[in-house]
Amino acid sequence: MTCQGSPRPLDALFDPRSIAILGASDDSSKWGHTLSRRALESSGDRPVFLVNRRGAAVHGRATHRTLGDACTAYGTSIDLVVVCVPATGFAEAVADSVAAGARAIVAITAGLSESGSAGARIEAEAVAIARAAGVLLVGPNCLGVVDTTTELQLSHDLLAPGSVAMLSQSGNLVLELGELMARRSLGISRFVSLGNQADLTVVDFLESCLEHAETRAVAIYAEDVVDGRAFIASARALVGAGKPVVLLAPGRSPAAARSAASHTGSLTSTSRVVDAACVVAGIHRVENPTQMVDLLEGLLGERRMHGPGVAVLTDGGGHGAIAADTLAAVGLESPMLELPTRTELLDRLWESSVVSNPVDLAGAGERDPMSYARGLSTLLAAEEVDGVLMTGYFGGYSNTSSSLAEIELAAAGVIADLVTDQAKPVVVHTIHPDSPSGRVLRSAGIPVHRHVVRACDVLAALVERRGVSEEDCLALPPAGTAVTDTSYAGSRALFAAAGVLFMPARTVRDGLELRAALDAPGMQFPLVLKATGTLHKSEGGGVVLDLRDQAQAVAAYVAMVARLDPPAVSVEVMADLAAGVEVIAGCVRDPRFGPVLMVGMGGIFTEVLADTAVALAPVSPGGARRLLLSLRGAPLLLGARGRDPVDLDALAAVVVRVSQVAASHPELDQVELNPILASSTGAVALDARVVAMRGPDAVPSGVGSLRCRHAR
Repeated sequence: MTCQGSPRPLDALFDPRSIAILGASDDSSKWGHTLSRRALESSGDRPVFLVNRRGAAVHGRATHRTLGDACTAYGTSIDLVVVCVPATGFAEAVADSVAAGARAIVAITAGLSESGSAGARIEAEAVAIARAAGVLLVGPNCLGVVDTTTELQLSHDLLAPGSVAMLSQSGNLVLELGELMARRSLGISRFVSLGNQADLTVVDFLESCLEHAETRAVAIYAEDVVDGRAFIASARALVGAGKPVVLLAPGRSPAAARSAASHTGSLTSTSRVVDAACVVAGIHRVENPTQMVDLLEGLLGERRMHGPGVAVLTDGGGHGAIAADTLAAVGLESPMLELPTRTELLDRLWESSVVSNPVDLAGAGERDPMSYARGLSTLLAAEEVDGVLMTGYFGGYSNTSSSLAEIELAAAGVIADLVTDQAKPVVVHTIHPDSPSGRVLRSAGIPVHRHVVRACDVLAALVERRGVSEEDCLALPPAGTAVTDTSYAGSRALFAAAGVLFMPARTVRDGLELRAALDAPGMQFPLVLKATGTLHKSEGGGVVLDLRDQAQAVAAYVAMVARLDPPAVSVEVMADLAAGVEVIAGCVRDPRFGPVLMVGMGGIFTEVLADTAVALAPVSPGGARRLLLSLRGAPLLLGARGRDPVDLDALAAVVVRVSQVAASHPELDQVELNPILASSTGAVALDARVVAMRGPDAVPSGVGSLRCRHAR
């Protein structure tokens, strides 16, 4: 999975030779006023030109009536134009910027595609003008750009310099993030308000961060990634270069628009597709700005956990127990410490200490705060420990005037040195995070938190992730011959051509065809009748099972036709369901990320069980196996309660073929096999379904398809 084409050079945007504010204003309520002030105050050595169509002074500075006048005064073209004009004048403003020789445009103007078709037409016209001239355009409907490494500050507030690139479709959210980061002594290398992404998209800015030496991590708030596969490729490149990517993406709701079409659609939510994309890309997904800053602080450190084993160090049983539960909730472990480690802890602590894990000082901390340092030293040296969580009261004594305050401060210094001199991460949860001792730890790069959940989230983010191999993120194949027959028989034929096995079947439309089918070679009782033309055949009596002879089959057919009047009926040999496990495998086509695979425990209770896993398609055989084994029902596949294990390789092969069918047929919106009967002898599909795309105006919205309604 690779990016297409070469990254667009963005130097004209982040390091322009000159700046013009088109729509500069002396009205403090307007963006032309705010950005004029920001440009004048924070432009470095760049010339700044204010353009006001009435020629009125702005911030006490003379203005130019047109960009042309500004160019004449400057004696050459203007590199970067910030457009702050009403929507009706946007296309003209872009044309004027191009005529003035601009290499980049930051479009603050709102009321365009986010507001309806009329605004979308104006936006499209302006973008066409910019692209024809090779001019970069950010927005529209954005709140500016910042590059602290070049002293460019074109946003509402001054942002403190640092090493995090912030790419956001919300301007006000960045103000909150900037304030939260400042509390942790973190800052911004670059900020881009993405707006409508009519020209430059989040992918362009991700690519630019790869070569930007001052950027060490990337934080993203995005409602629309525009090109999901390119987004993943760019993020993977950053992660591979040691620059972690943290994503805050809204949309934890199901894709209800698809629920009527298939089981796969109803069980593949927009948010789960984002999660699947994050797994492939190595992105850390967070739920809120606070968690984003927590993870950025931890990830910007050099220490990582090589495994999930966390030692908990506390001076209270309650804090230790809660910490162990919280670690388990985020996928980490609190393993029993090995005997040599326990022995050393007992030697270095006191006889009442609990040293199994959690390690409970059991009151020793309030007698001698240095016991925290001695315990931590032993735990960091233990091979079975990948990281340490200190939790509880540490820091409280330095807030007091007791004799323990000085000892605790000294212990904090020792702890800081211990952590600095080795490679394992330590995260602290304490009742007193802002105490003098807490500040000593934080100054050494140790994350310190008031809430244990936040501390555990950081530790979980610091576990070195298994590298996603190229095999696990296969490129989309060339499109195959378009599918035109989406009937039940056509669906079976499509999957059969891909190598999926089915039970023998015949399609019949009248009584004569039924009798011929019953006598056909390969057809044997018991049989199943299925009414075609309905998405969920088992509902409404569309499936009749266990027909033992010809008389039963004929009677069932006559009754089904009288009841449902289906276009056709499929007569199929009935599989022995007791001999295997029913599994579902299907794909839906997301408008941003393309085909998305879902596997789960199948059959008529698929939605009830809701035991599913999601990945981007196509998948490799190894990826299919991992998805299947991630299900809660995986023990059934492996032979629970004395049952024979299923042929997992055969089942994974069917899942792979489903993903390949979806990936090679972009004209199909959904494909599904449900159920697949997996047994010890192989895997056979018992039902098939495909759904064609319904046209560009009717495609249901999926992940990342929301347009940014307003930049704020």
